[in-house]
Amino acid sequence: MGGVRRYPAELVLLTGVVLLLALGGLAWLCSAVVTASVLWAGAAAAALVPAVVWVVADLRAGRWGADLLAVLALGGTVAVGEYLAGAIIAAMVATGRMLEAGAARRAGRDLSALLERAPSRARVRSGAEVEVVPVAEVAVGDVVVVLPGEIVPVDGVVLDGGQFDESAVTGEAVPISRTAGEPVRSGVVNAGGAADLRATATAEASTYAGMVRLAEQAAVDTAPVARLADRIAVWFLPASLLIAAVAWVLTGDPERAVAVLVTATPCPLLLAVPVAVTGGLSRASRSGVVVKGGAALETLGRVRSLAMDKTGTVTAGRPEVVDIVCAPGVRPDEALAEAAAVERYSPHVLAGAVLRAARRAGVTPPAAESVTERAGHGASGIVEGRPVWVGKLEDATVLPPWAAGAARRGRLDLATVIWVVTDDEPYAALLVRDRVRPDAARTIRRLRAAGLWHIVLLTGDRVDNATEVAALLGLDEVKAEAAPADKITVVRAEREHGTTAMVGDGVNDAPALAAADIGIALGSRGSTAAAKAADAVIVDDRIDRLADAVEIARRARRLAVQSAGLGTLLSVAAMALAAFGLLVPVAGALVQEAIDVAVILNALRAVRGPMTWRPPARPTVLLRRFADEHETLLPTRAAVRRAADALAEGAGPAADEAVREAHRLLTDRLLPHEFAEETQLYPALAGVLGGPESTMTMSRAHTEIERLVRRLGRHLAEAPAGIQPDQVDDLRATLYGLDAVLTLHFTQEEEAYFTLAPRVRD
Repeated sequence: MGGVRRYPAELVLLTGVVLLLALGGLAWLCSAVVTASVLWAGAAAAALVPAVVWVVADLRAGRWGADLLAVLALGGTVAVGEYLAGAIIAAMVATGRMLEAGAARRAGRDLSALLERAPSRARVRSGAEVEVVPVAEVAVGDVVVVLPGEIVPVDGVVLDGGQFDESAVTGEAVPISRTAGEPVRSGVVNAGGAADLRATATAEASTYAGMVRLAEQAAVDTAPVARLADRIAVWFLPASLLIAAVAWVLTGDPERAVAVLVTATPCPLLLAVPVAVTGGLSRASRSGVVVKGGAALETLGRVRSLAMDKTGTVTAGRPEVVDIVCAPGVRPDEALAEAAAVERYSPHVLAGAVLRAARRAGVTPPAAESVTERAGHGASGIVEGRPVWVGKLEDATVLPPWAAGAARRGRLDLATVIWVVTDDEPYAALLVRDRVRPDAARTIRRLRAAGLWHIVLLTGDRVDNATEVAALLGLDEVKAEAAPADKITVVRAEREHGTTAMVGDGVNDAPALAAADIGIALGSRGSTAAAKAADAVIVDDRIDRLADAVEIARRARRLAVQSAGLGTLLSVAAMALAAFGLLVPVAGALVQEAIDVAVILNALRAVRGPMTWRPPARPTVLLRRFADEHETLLPTRAAVRRAADALAEGAGPAADEAVREAHRLLTDRLLPHEFAEETQLYPALAGVLGGPESTMTMSRAHTEIERLVRRLGRHLAEAPAGIQPDQVDDLRATLYGLDAVLTLHFTQEEEAYFTLAPRVRD
C-alpha cells in the first residue's frame, strides 16, 4: 500500500483560500449573498490564524512589520464587513508565502544535493582484495577503487588514468580525462571504467567534505529576513498606520482606514528581499562559490575595494620551467632528462617543476643511482655513469659566458635558475617561474566592469616579482614583503574607503580574510585556516569564479533593492489613493495583490538569472585540446630562442645545428598546430562568439608566424653547407621576431580563448 503524499502547508493554505474565494464568487453570482459572505469570511479567517502565529513568532524573535500589517488588514476587513476584500488579502498572503517557500526550496536544492551525494562508504584495495569500509576509515596512501558511476570519496591521484564527471564540483558539463599521476577531487563522478586512486587526504580533509560543511553552514542562514527588508519595515509599518489613522480621523469613515491597511499589506513584498538573496546564494553555489549566508552575499554585492594575495591566487601557486639554456653542444632534452632523473626522488617543489617539464616535453628520465639531497640546495646522483648535481651553485663558482648569460636572463625574467652540473661544471640552466593564471587578467577586467574601483596586490613575495605581476594585470597598488600583520593593516585601511573584500588561499591569509568586510578563500588547494576564516569559498581552482560571485551578488542585491524599493513606493501610492477614497477595500486588495506578486516574481529572477557564458561542448573539447598542445609546444618555442642566442657567436656548426633544429620543430610541430587551430578551433569559436571577425586578429598572427617560418626555411635553403656570416644578422632578427610573435600570440590565445574552458591542472 502506497504512502500518503504530503503537501507543503503553504500549498494547502493557498488551495483552501482560493477554493473558498471561488465558491463565494459562485454563490454571489447565484444571488446567495449571505453564503458568499460566509465563504469569504472563512477565507479571511483561514489566513488570519496562521498570520497571527507568524506575528507572534516574529515578535518573539525581535522582528515586526509585514505580518503585523497583514493581521490588521485581515481583521479590519472582517470588522467592517468587507469580506471579499478580506478573502483577496488572504489569497495574497497565501500566495506570497507559497512563492517564498517555493523559492527557498528551489534555492536550497543545490545545497541539500551536496549533503545527499556525500559518499559514506569506500572500496579500499589491499593486495588482490577489495574491502568496503566506512569512508572515514580511508587513510592517506590507501588505494581506493572507484567503480563506474560512483562518486570519488576522497581526494587522490589517479594510478592508471580515467575519465571523470566534475560537474557537481566545478559546474563543467564535459567529462575530464585524467592521466596517471593527475589529481582527482572527492565529489566527482567516475565517468569511465573502474579507476584506482591513491588517497592524498582523509575524507574529513578532502574537497567534498569541505563543501558539505560549507553547505550545512550556509543552509542554516539561507532565508533570514534580510537587513534591507528590516530597514524598510521599520518605517513602513508606522507610516501605514499613520496614514490609515489620519484618513479615518479626517473622514470619519473606518472603511478608508481599512482600505489603507489593505493596500499597505506588504507581507509578500518584503519577502522579496530574502527570496532574491536566497536565489543569489543558490546561483553562487551552482557557479562553484559557497557563500556563508545571506548577510555575506549582501556584503559581497556592495564591495568596492579588493585586496588579493599573489601566490596561489593570481598566480598558479607552483613554479614551472619556462626555458632551458644549455652549454654549447648540449641538447635541452638531454639536460632535462638527466635533471629529472635526479629530481624524481625529491619532494622539493622545484623538483616537481622539473618532472612536469620532462613530462610535457615527452622526455623519459634515465635511471639514477646513489641519489642524495642537500636540503635547501639541491640533489645529486649518478646518471648513466657520471655524477649529476641539480640545484644551486656555490657562490664562488666562476661561470662560463653562456652560464653568465643564463644567470642574467634569470634576473631579467625574475626567474629562479636551477643548474644542472657534472664534474663541477654547469652544462644547463632551467629557468623556473610561478606563472600568472591565464584567467587572472580576464577576471580583473570583469571585476572592474562590476564596479570595483581599487584593487591591491598583497603578498609576502619580493617587490620586483609583485610589481611585475601587478603591472601585467593592471592593479592599482602593490604591498610586497607583507607579513600577516601588514596584510591586516592594509585591509583595515581599505575598509575606511568602502566595503572591502580579501581573496587568498594560504594560512598567512587567514587573519586578513577575517579582517575584511568579506573574506573569500580559494578552497581547492587553499588551507583549512583560510577556508574557515573566509565568508565565501571558491571550491575549485579557478580565480574567475571570483568575478562570477561578485556579479551574482551584485545582481541579487540589485533585484532585492529594486523589488523592495519599487514595491514599497507603489504601495505608498496605493495607500494615498485609498486615503482619498479612490480605492475601496476590494479594489485596494486587488491592486496590492498585483504589486506583491509582481515584485516577488521579479526577485525570483535571482534564482535563474543570466548564467556566466560557457562555450558549447565541441568548442570546450577543442579548447582543452589546444590548451594542452600549448604546453607540449614549449620546447619548440624555447628552441627558437636558443637558435637566435647561438648565432651570437657568429656562423658555425653549433649555430647551424641549432637553427636547423628550430626550423625542424617549427615545421613538424608548431605549424600543424597552428593550421589545426585555424581550420578547427577558430571556426567553432566563431559560431559562438558572433562570427569570424572575433578570431580575425589571431588568424593574422598565424599568417605572420607562417611567414617568418618560411623566411627561416629560405635562409637554410640558401646555405646547404652551413650558415654564412652575412646571414647571421637577418637570421637573428627573424628568430627573435618569431619568438616575440609566438610569445604574444600564445599569451593572447590562453587569455582570450582557453580560459573559456574550465579545467584543473595537475
